[in-house]
Amino acid sequence: MEKNSKIYVAGHTGLVGSAITRTLLAKGYNNLLLKTLEELDLTDQNLVDGFFAEARPEYVMIAAAKVGGIVANNTFRADFIYINIMIQSNIIHAAWKYGVKKLLFLGSTCIYPKNAPQPLKEDYLLTSPLEYTNEPYAIAKITGLKMCESFNIQYKSNFIAVMPTNLYGFGDNYDLEKSHVLPALLRKFHLGKCLEEGDWESIRKDLDRYPVERIGGDAEEKNILSILEKYGIRIAGKSPAGKKQVTVTVWGTGSPLREFMNSQDMAEACVFVMENIDVSDITKIHSRDISDTEYHPPHFLNIGTGEEITIKDLANKIRKLTGFSGEVLFDASKPDGTMRKVTEISALRGLGYVHKIDLDTGLEQTYLRYMNYG
Repeated sequence: MEKNSKIYVAGHTGLVGSAITRTLLAKGYNNLLLKTLEELDLTDQNLVDGFFAEARPEYVMIAAAKVGGIVANNTFRADFIYINIMIQSNIIHAAWKYGVKKLLFLGSTCIYPKNAPQPLKEDYLLTSPLEYTNEPYAIAKITGLKMCESFNIQYKSNFIAVMPTNLYGFGDNYDLEKSHVLPALLRKFHLGKCLEEGDWESIRKDLDRYPVERIGGDAEEKNILSILEKYGIRIAGKSPAGKKQVTVTVWGTGSPLREFMNSQDMAEACVFVMENIDVSDITKIHSRDISDTEYHPPHFLNIGTGEEITIKDLANKIRKLTGFSGEVLFDASKPDGTMRKVTEISALRGLGYVHKIDLDTGLEQTYLRYMNYG
């Protein structure tokens, strides 16, 4: 890519898209094409086609998607499969139609089977059933990566798919109804700390930024306490010294293992791929040195840290970081999801990229930004 190349970042306001946009600008790319949802509905094929016909982007990065945690995925199943398939299909087809030089499609490691061997290798795709709670989203992302692969094979395009691990960072979604586990825990422990300290000013400020089921900072105290309790933040009593004793409840047993990558690292990995890697490099590094006519090397890469932590240990890290001193409870009646999910990233490292931000540093940066910006 040249510094003045036309680069379209779809989904530039989201967690990953905003990080990609900041990274491109910091590296001197000065001709970014950016459209908000209000300006361009990516589920509308005619509108997407018209945008590509007029703007003629040379490079495309697809970070636009409908995303969420276990609750959102399992509740809004039709929305997750329909909206994501429409977004990516419209963009990928238009990119081919209007001669885009290179495209990067962002998927998710939820594409892998529920009981796949660990760590997750690209070759494990479609080898057994998916995790049911996020199956529609996973199927949509599999469709996207297979579209890239199919266009590459039929039309010799240079469409690359990358499968990021669990991401977190500046600009994350802190909606307790729909957020992923890490931002949800960070917010819950922050609110728990405020509640045990009786800091209603901070609680109301937080709810003004991110209302929970339409309960904002101007709500009555009893209504705020009720909605916090619904999401596992509860006053359990008082200590002998008169201080409020607060509990924070985490979904599941706390035993699942997860991998987390800072969104800034993910963004730099994506730009690295766009600058340095073609799909032929990916298929070459995946190729086996055997005469297996049934083997077709993946056209995609895992992007992650290769490091994992239990949800319980993550909760304790965030508990300590926020200063919450109450009890952490685990609700085993709620689903754990896949019990272990860590990426095998030898292909990514073999192509030259290694992440920089460790989890402790990333959590500290994220909480500081949450406190300052939300």
